[in-house]
Amino acid sequence: MDASAPLRVLIVGGGPAGSSCAWRLRRAGLDAVVFDRRAFPRDKVCAGWITPQVVAELQLDLDDYARGGRTLQAIRGFRIGVIGGDDVEVRYDRVVSYGIRRCEFDEYLLRRSGAPAFLGAALRSLERAGDQGWVLNGELRADVLVGAGGHFCPVAQRLGAQLGQGEPIVAAQEAEVPLAPGERDACRVDPELPEIYFTADLKGYGWVFRKGGHVNVGLGRQDSRRLGEHVEEFLEFLRARGRIARDFDLPMKGHPYLLYGCAPRPLTAERALLIGDAAGLAYPRSGEGIRPAVESGLMAADVLAGVRGAPAANALAEYERRVVARFGVRQPGAGVLDLLPEWLVQAAGRALLSSRWFARRMVMDRWFFHLQQAPLA
Repeated sequence: MDASAPLRVLIVGGGPAGSSCAWRLRRAGLDAVVFDRRAFPRDKVCAGWITPQVVAELQLDLDDYARGGRTLQAIRGFRIGVIGGDDVEVRYDRVVSYGIRRCEFDEYLLRRSGAPAFLGAALRSLERAGDQGWVLNGELRADVLVGAGGHFCPVAQRLGAQLGQGEPIVAAQEAEVPLAPGERDACRVDPELPEIYFTADLKGYGWVFRKGGHVNVGLGRQDSRRLGEHVEEFLEFLRARGRIARDFDLPMKGHPYLLYGCAPRPLTAERALLIGDAAGLAYPRSGEGIRPAVESGLMAADVLAGVRGAPAANALAEYERRVVARFGVRQPGAGVLDLLPEWLVQAAGRALLSSRWFARRMVMDRWFFHLQQAPLA
């Protein structure tokens, strides 16, 4: 290829990571194409909220977003507690997040990226084409391949990810359902105040979040054993508190993902790199994945925009350096909670999570919002 020519980039996965990468690449003048096996808009299991940092990083026009009839629920606080225990209310004097529906949000970002999209077709083959990059399904050719297909991303598998073979996943079950007029009156969840309740062993948490005419309920754990029992215990807790009606139908759907550092996947290979959940970048404390997905997509695009001609074997190493600088050094291994007796973990958890100061300054400001970290420039 011409040494002065910009790269042609093929992005496998059209979620927030892939569409953010495509958006930035197109703005830099590169030829970016998105492939996804699902047609958009499509359902996506996710609690679904974004922070003002994500809004800033993507330069989102919230008025334009809301004008399309999309859900954009202002969040001004959270209720935090332990399942079966007490809770505290944390309120802010400003909007600290926005509730979105992923079926709407992802479709909006992909369309806004301006990248040609090949949607709704199976990935039948993915091959290296010698010094010419990659070929997908025998017809889509690119100089560089970006894996943005989530936990089960085929690019991650091609780069050596061992799916289902020892990766310490977070297992989650959740449902997002519309509220009928009568159900809206019975749902006692403040739309501006989503509720988060940690499990007694602090290895996961459940949530109930009302946004627009929908409610989202779910629970995720680092330990997937007896997940169904934990989910049912949480649902019964919500029923007893009047948050959901006893006859309310919640068709729970499951999905796994990785926390950053727990099971490092290769971030780069020759002419290929991984972003978002394909790379296992969800925040370790909260499990939140949208902001790391967006930021990794933008960082990958910035690195690729600086590459001209055929990328050398180490040309993409700068992306890995940026990921480590942004999210920290990956250190897999057992967490400190695994080293403490269960009774101590439960006692400490109840004491800390009943403190409004701890719930705000640590749980929300640091673990969920990451206010200590400014948006990417």
